[in-house]
Amino acid sequence: MGRIVAIDYGRKRTGLAATDTLQLIANGLTTVPSSKAVDYLIDYATREPVDLFVVGYPRQMNNEPSDNWKYVESFVKHLHHKLPDIQTVYCDERFTSVIAHRIMIDGGLKKKKRQDKGLVDEISAVLILQSYLESMKYNKT
Repeated sequence: MGRIVAIDYGRKRTGLAATDTLQLIANGLTTVPSSKAVDYLIDYATREPVDLFVVGYPRQMNNEPSDNWKYVESFVKHLHHKLPDIQTVYCDERFTSVIAHRIMIDGGLKKKKRQDKGLVDEISAVLILQSYLESMKYNKT
C-alpha cells in the first residue's frame, strides 16, 4: 500500500502530512512555500509510493467555499496535471488552524514556537489527514 498525503494549501505556505505505508497513522511531513509545493510532492512521490492526495477544502460556516477556494482549486489542477495517476479528494478543513493552536497550547509549546505559522500549517495537515482516515474507517463499518 502507498501513503496518503494531506495538503493544507495556503497562498503563502502549504502544510503537508502523510500516513505510514499501512495508512493507519498520520504524521506531519513539513511546510513548504506554496510556490514549491507541487515540486515537493513530485519529488516525494518519486521516493515514496503515494496512493492518494487529501486536500483541505476551505469552507465558510454557511458551507460555502471560502475566498481561498479558487487558489486551492488552481493548485489541485496543477498537481493533477503533474501527477495524473494519483487521485485527489477533498476534506473539510474548517477549524483545523484553531484546533492546531489548541494542540500546541495543550502540548506545552512556548509562545514563540506557537507563533510559527509553518508549524500550524503542518499540524493542520495532520488534522485533515486524521479526519479523512477516521471518515474512511467510519464508512467501512
